[in-house]
Amino acid sequence: MKLFVKNMVCNRCVIVVKQIFENMNLCVSSVSLGEVELEKQLSKEQFQILEDRLTAVGFELLDNKRHKLIEKVKTVLIERIHNVNEINMKVNFSSFLQEQLAIDYNYLSTLFSQTEGLTIEQFIILQRIERAKELLVYNELTLSEIAYKLGYSSVQHLSTQFKKTTGLTPSHFKQIKEQRRKPLDKL
Repeated sequence: MKLFVKNMVCNRCVIVVKQIFENMNLCVSSVSLGEVELEKQLSKEQFQILEDRLTAVGFELLDNKRHKLIEKVKTVLIERIHNVNEINMKVNFSSFLQEQLAIDYNYLSTLFSQTEGLTIEQFIILQRIERAKELLVYNELTLSEIAYKLGYSSVQHLSTQFKKTTGLTPSHFKQIKEQRRKPLDKL
């Protein structure tokens, strides 16, 4: 049985969700971002308890096919943007999504916009800016290295999107550091 869990955006989320299942003595085959594979079906009572426990820590079980697909889109994009060491950022996002999900990009784009109230492109920009904030706070890379790592064509392109999204230049953000990063599931 496969369950889809909303708001799983990082490896710590996977650990927390896995612990919830283990604490309920549910046999899990695998846990990955947004998905849990169980070895057997849940009773209605188990499902309700699981749903309550997941909700208590900010997750949500998905039952609608459209919502499951949107979560899959988000998961694929978040993994791509936040694990850039493993993936070539120069590949076109629309082609990448279409390839990963084997679904027409125009359909995904329309569905995403209707469901989330923002376009896939806007979601990608928000994710890239959050990743840029993270890298700026770590202070290990130059702005040029960050722009390259995130697949921006230039530092200016990154700086323009950063300022448009946050209201600050990357340099100013780096100086004040009080600007708190947003959790990925709140974007």
